[in-house]
Amino acid sequence: MPDRFLRVALGVALVLLALFVAQPYVTALLFSVEQPRAVTPRGELSPAEASTVSLFERAAPSVVYVFARRAPRAQDLMRDPYGGEQGGQGGERTGTGFVWDAAGHIVTNNHVIQGGSEISVRLSGGEVVPATLVGTAPNYDLAVLRLGRVSAMPPPIAIGSSGDLKVGQFVYAIGNPFGLDHTLTSGVISALQRRLPTQEGRELSGVIQTDAAINPGNSGGPLLDSAGRVIGVNTAIFSPSGASAGIGFAVPVDVVNRVVPDLIRTGRTPTPGIGIIAAQEEAAAQLGIDGVAVVRVLRGSPAAAAGLRGVDPTTGDLGDIIVGVNGKPVHRLTDLTAAIQAAGVGQTLELTILRDNRTRTVQVTTADVGQTRP
Repeated sequence: MPDRFLRVALGVALVLLALFVAQPYVTALLFSVEQPRAVTPRGELSPAEASTVSLFERAAPSVVYVFARRAPRAQDLMRDPYGGEQGGQGGERTGTGFVWDAAGHIVTNNHVIQGGSEISVRLSGGEVVPATLVGTAPNYDLAVLRLGRVSAMPPPIAIGSSGDLKVGQFVYAIGNPFGLDHTLTSGVISALQRRLPTQEGRELSGVIQTDAAINPGNSGGPLLDSAGRVIGVNTAIFSPSGASAGIGFAVPVDVVNRVVPDLIRTGRTPTPGIGIIAAQEEAAAQLGIDGVAVVRVLRGSPAAAAGLRGVDPTTGDLGDIIVGVNGKPVHRLTDLTAAIQAAGVGQTLELTILRDNRTRTVQVTTADVGQTRP
């Protein structure tokens, strides 16, 4: 009896082992699908997805790829072959732009086309069109191009306002990072009123900061709000490696909307100013100065006509400290430059100054100081 039980148990164990070994083969034989599977309907896109898709489809045809080539120079022998601006190599600089009007004007960054002797634009449909440089505004890192003959002019992109933006708003960037054209990234406005140094040694105030991924090649492209309107021109990233680190910057569209028409009309934009050399903010802060300390007043400038004084070169005594403009406080240089830029050229401003520990007001009329030299 025990022997029979052992034989039965051994037989059952062998059968189970055989079934275990054969199971993958049986499953593959019985359940393999050797024809295309039926597609499962996904249903409607979520409202957020549908809105983003619609935004991209409206804006993308107005976004272009910009190439600026220049003749090779001897200095290029020392160039890192992988270090070309915006992902280009050798004598090529590349970036993004967008259609401004029905005449074929393209807005991009000045640093994208700077030094280029041959500029081309690739449209969203793939057509490559030569472009001419209309004007540049290095102080704002902006440039305007004009397309040559095209088979079909892309539509101008919708323009918004940057004056009522809020931190936390959704934003979208369309550009050509690393040469991958028409790439959409999204994020939020992470800060406002940032300051950004420009190539001319000036600072652009009111700059938009975003965490939307902006990489080399995005420069000159539009930063859009959730309505698909341009609210800024992507211009820089803050990253030691040159790749997106979650901090990107855009020139506010209100500045763009003021500068671009000047570039189209005359090829340049006036640089409003009063003709002073201001002290470095760090040095002023160390001296406990709350305001803009005037170091020098340029000869023949509006500031000179208004009687402003700089630091006495003989004694080293402080000159005037600008603490207000048109009744609003001035704590640092960007407060003053923002007020001057908003006023424009030929406008009279009332400056509140500290002189010899006394407060007084002076009237000064802004002028175009773009060509002024100390």
